[in-house]
Amino acid sequence: MGMFYPYDDEGETGAEAARKINTPLFLVDDKGKTEIRAGRDILSADRSSNSESLPFVGMVSPCPIESLGDSSFCKDYGIRYPYIGGSMAKGISSVPMAKAFGEGEMLGFFGAAGLPIEDVEAAIGQLSAEGGKYPYGFNLIHSPGEPELEKALVDLYIRRGVSLVEASAFLDLTLPVVRYRTHGIYRNNSGEIITPNKVIAKISREEVAAKFFAPPPENFLNELVASGNLTKEQAEMASEIPMAQDITVEADSGGHTDNRPAVALFPTILALKEQFQKKHGYSQALRVGLGGGISTPSAAAAAFTMGAAYIVTGSVNQACIEAGTSEEVRQMLAETRQADITMAPSGDMFEMGVKVQVVKRGTMFSMRAAKLYELYRSYSSIEELPAEERDKLEKTFFRKSLEQVWEETRNFFTDRGPNQIEKADSDPKYKMALIFRWYLGQSPVWANKGESSRRIDYQIWCGPAMGAFNEWTKGSFLEELSQRRVVTVAMNILFGAAVAFRSKQLAIQGVSPGSGADLTAPLEIEKIKEFIN
Repeated sequence: MGMFYPYDDEGETGAEAARKINTPLFLVDDKGKTEIRAGRDILSADRSSNSESLPFVGMVSPCPIESLGDSSFCKDYGIRYPYIGGSMAKGISSVPMAKAFGEGEMLGFFGAAGLPIEDVEAAIGQLSAEGGKYPYGFNLIHSPGEPELEKALVDLYIRRGVSLVEASAFLDLTLPVVRYRTHGIYRNNSGEIITPNKVIAKISREEVAAKFFAPPPENFLNELVASGNLTKEQAEMASEIPMAQDITVEADSGGHTDNRPAVALFPTILALKEQFQKKHGYSQALRVGLGGGISTPSAAAAAFTMGAAYIVTGSVNQACIEAGTSEEVRQMLAETRQADITMAPSGDMFEMGVKVQVVKRGTMFSMRAAKLYELYRSYSSIEELPAEERDKLEKTFFRKSLEQVWEETRNFFTDRGPNQIEKADSDPKYKMALIFRWYLGQSPVWANKGESSRRIDYQIWCGPAMGAFNEWTKGSFLEELSQRRVVTVAMNILFGAAVAFRSKQLAIQGVSPGSGADLTAPLEIEKIKEFIN
């Protein structure tokens, strides 16, 4: 194939060479053994004898981190790396976290779900005060039990100029999310349709993905025209765009999840993307990313190999110092193994029987939440509860009388949703649901604040990715909680994925640079920079 001429005698070999991801690797025949060489070397077809030359037998191309996903995704959102820090409810995905991701040339979302509107607006103020130095987005969670809350969030986002949301937990499209997506739509001087507001939809079902890959429903567009939120011309433009250009396939994640296996779900949604792109002929190219279960270089490499335009992380970020949670929770997450998680009833979709994935080790939340749902299914009102069951709830679950719980619940909904109180007054079973939801709603607050007296009731949303991350980082500097920063974690996952790609390409050619685990072991940021610069 030609001859290889080393530029000097100090070029990297083996494992060190594999980590030089921006440099091509050359495979040479050195005395009958295939060796790896990297550096400022040259190849030549001249087979003349040369004491310093070695027969060239193969090579591996560079694999810059930026090339792992879809470059158009990064360009559209003004980021360098195809990496998203997903939104985690109640501000766990905090302002400092979103800021850190942005400064690290990635994309971070603020976890608005479950927070009062005034807290979300305060977060918007903090992030917008940076003057557009970095991109960021906010969560828009589907709230079937409180549709007015979903509408209020959209009103806020439009009023404050939030131009990117991560739509999550949607079972169907709603008028508020359609209004958000189509707000301000126009044609530029070239006739191109411009959509100021973008939606990245996080889904785990094919039928929901199909709704977001399709244009906004005509009935919603007509309703927006009738209400004066859109002109007829804007509605016509909206019929030519997808509800979401980007969809995140959510596999086995923490919190709301269908526990879907990534290797089965992702290819299906990817094929769906191609169908909708062809069917509608969008000028905007549809893209698919992957989240849920991604916390190691191998998982990230697998996602990109399947065709992910970007990856999304969640659980691992909750264990980082920027997370809006307590030190106690971070420590519990650092000790979590893959088998230490379970499913428990969801607070926001309690009556529907929807579940969320949580930590079970060190907390009784999942069992107590399941007990509350069992009682809800078995009885029609609080008054029907057996005396012993009621006594147990008041002493161990709520630690106060159910009358006190209802009074607090009533006060909460007086401002947030008076119609909830009206419904509860006329429907005893719904009143019972609201009382039980008090526990489900307070349990993550106790966890985030680190209320030690309530540790047994902590609700900590988490997926199996956390256990995989802890295993990968064991014995490294990232095992220490104080070292876990979101960008450090992200860069190690991305860099390790690129190294894993190179290692696989070498293996295909019959060469091993060393142990795969060692090659992707966590490194300090400065060390990673040495390899990629």
